[in-house]
Amino acid sequence: MPYLNITEVESAVVGLANAFPRLTGLVELPERSAEGRSSHALRMGAESLAPKDDVLLIGGVHAREWGSCEILVHFAADLLEAYTTGTGLAYGGTSFSADQVQRILNELDVVVFPLVNPDGRHYSQTVDPMWRKNRNPANSGGDPDLIGVDINRNYDFLFDFTTAFAPTAGPRVSTDPLDEVYEGPEPFSEPETRNVRWLLDEFPRTRWFVDVHSYSEDMLFVWGDDENQSVQPLMNFRNPAFDRKRGVAGDLAYAEFIPKTDADAAVLLAEQFCQGVQGVRGRSYTPMSAFHLYPTSGTSDDYAFSRHLVDPDKGRVLAFTIEWGTSFHPPWAEMRNIVLDVDAGLVQFCLSAA
Repeated sequence: MPYLNITEVESAVVGLANAFPRLTGLVELPERSAEGRSSHALRMGAESLAPKDDVLLIGGVHAREWGSCEILVHFAADLLEAYTTGTGLAYGGTSFSADQVQRILNELDVVVFPLVNPDGRHYSQTVDPMWRKNRNPANSGGDPDLIGVDINRNYDFLFDFTTAFAPTAGPRVSTDPLDEVYEGPEPFSEPETRNVRWLLDEFPRTRWFVDVHSYSEDMLFVWGDDENQSVQPLMNFRNPAFDRKRGVAGDLAYAEFIPKTDADAAVLLAEQFCQGVQGVRGRSYTPMSAFHLYPTSGTSDDYAFSRHLVDPDKGRVLAFTIEWGTSFHPPWAEMRNIVLDVDAGLVQFCLSAA
């Protein structure tokens, strides 16, 4: 089948909820997009007397990365069908037993939000294939060239990057509305990022978060602002003493603190995902911190993990970003293979989390 349009993505989510009512709950996101579109997520999991931890998976953030929605829709359909029929799952050379499938949905609730940015995806699929941002005209002053915010720079993590980062760091973010990595006027200015924040609040037992993107064949874990370190806890994103020092590779001025237990857990889960991918047809994804792709601020994964450090009442969320494939919209025959690769990795990720 070809890539799904936005109506088909929404229909797939609703259809899965209707087809598997005992295993799913349809979640309507509270905010409509700038063009008035509503969105839904799907919560999957077997009924349980005890509370279960959640895995939150999102996709369709950057408009031109068409395959992310398909990856998550197929992942959800595969898990639900295999659980219901009592069968295992096979993705090329990676396979999972029926017991492993049962374990995932018996021990976890998995929340899948395949299409965060419906306006942007529609524009990319019908007008400009390389469009990245949303379609919010709020700050355009009527100029069509100034429409849109990069959703994955709009979260509340080191949003004031000109203060937070060293002048030589060059994080991949901008205050220029013409730029494709424009961060927006303020954190959470966009309904799309507020919807993701709402999911994290609505499901407070979320312990793992994955944002599905393309491309570079990587599995990224926090942090994205600088290299990781686990020995100097005062050297952290909340400490203004380190402003204008972040984001430079290989220097001694700054590295972002992460507790060693969290760092080890993140590396292990990233490696498990990559092993699941490689078993399908031999594609080698690289587990690494997001900073080693390029320095960033305002991203979903750093925000998701940082929440419990800013507010101790919030639970710890180990957060990741997948960068699938080697192009934004490969021919469907290849995208179909990438779906199998990444879905195998996601099943392995969830099994390792469970």
